[in-house]
Amino acid sequence: MSPSSQPPVPGQSRTPAARRKGVVVLATVIAALAAFGSTTQTWLSVTLPQTAVQTPTIEVPGSDAATAVTAFALVGLAAALAVSIAGRTARWIIAAILTVAGAGILVSSLAVAGDPAASAAPAIGEALGVTSQDGVSVTATPMPWLAAVAGILLVACAVWLLIAGRGWRAARRYETTAGRRQAPKADANADEIDNWDSLSRGEDPTG
Repeated sequence: MSPSSQPPVPGQSRTPAARRKGVVVLATVIAALAAFGSTTQTWLSVTLPQTAVQTPTIEVPGSDAATAVTAFALVGLAAALAVSIAGRTARWIIAAILTVAGAGILVSSLAVAGDPAASAAPAIGEALGVTSQDGVSVTATPMPWLAAVAGILLVACAVWLLIAGRGWRAARRYETTAGRRQAPKADANADEIDNWDSLSRGEDPTG
């Protein structure tokens, strides 16, 4: 008998890795954590006029440059963790939340990367005491682009969730059915044990 014609081993899962719940949840969590982690790093590097301040360079983290990214990342993380206990209907809701969170991260990140001076304006105003940006140089680090990629991945994970989640209910139903089939056998074994106990005590188990 060739290996391909051998019967499946009882209890062995044939679910492809890409359709397993744990893999989907892990990938979604990683995408959300990547977006959140990027906000703890420097997004904007601001060079101020040396004659205006004592510290001519300011580093603006993502949490200040794009506060919405932090919020959307936390929402995406919470939604990702909820996938593990969500039912069919709840998965659609979670997929919608992940889509909104991913799109929000993408748009907010691209806004910072596209116009770093506007995003750094609050930090510049706090440092100089004025809103004028004369003589100020603002450059964006790769972090906004990393967050934008994480946002795209969150949207992709939402689609992946809907596709892979189609077979999750069937798997649970099979496990429930198998458990019900094993229940009568377990009851029969228990009755046999009781009968042996009765015989050992000198009792008639058929009485």
